[in-house]
Amino acid sequence: MSKITTIIWIACLFLAVRLPAANSGADFPEDGTYRASPLAGVAEAYLPQVFASSHAANLLALKNGDLMCVWFSGTWEGNSDVAIMLARLPKGASQWSKPRVVDHHAGESYQNPVLFEAPDGTLWIFHTTQGAGAGEANAKVLVTRSRNGGAQWSAPEVLFDTPGAFTREPVVVMPNGDWLLPIYIASSVGITNGAETNYSVMEISSDRGAHWKSCPVPQSGGYVQPDVIPAGREYLAFFRSRFADYIYRSTSQDGCVWEAPRKTELPNNNASIQIAKLADGHLVLAFDNVGSVLNNGKPKAGPRKPLSVALSKDNGQSWNWVRDLETGLEAPEPGKDPNRKEPGREEYSYPSVTQTSDGKIHVAYTYRRYTIKAVRFDERWIEGGSTAGTYKPTRK
Repeated sequence: MSKITTIIWIACLFLAVRLPAANSGADFPEDGTYRASPLAGVAEAYLPQVFASSHAANLLALKNGDLMCVWFSGTWEGNSDVAIMLARLPKGASQWSKPRVVDHHAGESYQNPVLFEAPDGTLWIFHTTQGAGAGEANAKVLVTRSRNGGAQWSAPEVLFDTPGAFTREPVVVMPNGDWLLPIYIASSVGITNGAETNYSVMEISSDRGAHWKSCPVPQSGGYVQPDVIPAGREYLAFFRSRFADYIYRSTSQDGCVWEAPRKTELPNNNASIQIAKLADGHLVLAFDNVGSVLNNGKPKAGPRKPLSVALSKDNGQSWNWVRDLETGLEAPEPGKDPNRKEPGREEYSYPSVTQTSDGKIHVAYTYRRYTIKAVRFDERWIEGGSTAGTYKPTRK
């Protein structure tokens, strides 16, 4: 272990003691152990709360069969005490490891971590950093690496310093070996006022992340957090909409030159989505199945429930099966604003979805800002249920 790595991990241990601890009083078994869900055919686990609030999970199925999850956690998004967290589910295990701090810096707020396992086995975490309380417009993207399976991580380095640079979705390794990292530029302080100026960029590296070529997506103002998947001889990208109307979609032949995003039939509430290609070629999408059909031309935000999964068997042209994972409380808590900026609010959001080698589909997501909830199920489970959300399939 290098001297720098030793110093980093001493600091992380110190932070794990000094950052505010969780004290939610939430009624769920937060031990990271999978148990049978009230939804038949689903197993669920609540990752332990280290700090008061958690958000923005991202999953990665490792080549050795383990599953990793990263997210950010602290008192609340945007505060100085928000750190990047990591937990691991060993192959075949039923309990996640105790979460630990990977990255934190006083005076900065860390957000939106993304995991990547490079072809040489190096693990990368891309994440944003911004001045505490300053909003998103001054954010930049950092990267930290591990060459020993995630046991230790390097000191963070600035990767993209364009003001407002933000990550959310995973890297795609292209057939020629190039890496494609989708990012977006959050040129507004928040997600509504002025957020129509936010836009998406595909960053492509031909030298294993040493240098990057920027490929802006045309006419993507207000369409952010692009999630890219290969689809035959082209690439598909699906976008979050700042206008809280629909999920948008674009295609590219080379990953750099993209069509202008166009709306799909699926709703969006100005919150994150994620898509994954399954071993059989089908696509599974995790999203909040709610949006507004009235688009007044200004960015807005919608409720973050129900949280659903959709299945497509034709490369995303149609989504004939949708099933809810979370529908939430039937009514807001008495005297509580459901959108209040504190843990416990009615929010099931920012899902991450992947498939492990045993065929199980895994989804991890923000559970009421208390913690990260992880669920797993079979593909056929999606086909066996329905949704209370805005979009209801009409074709079977």
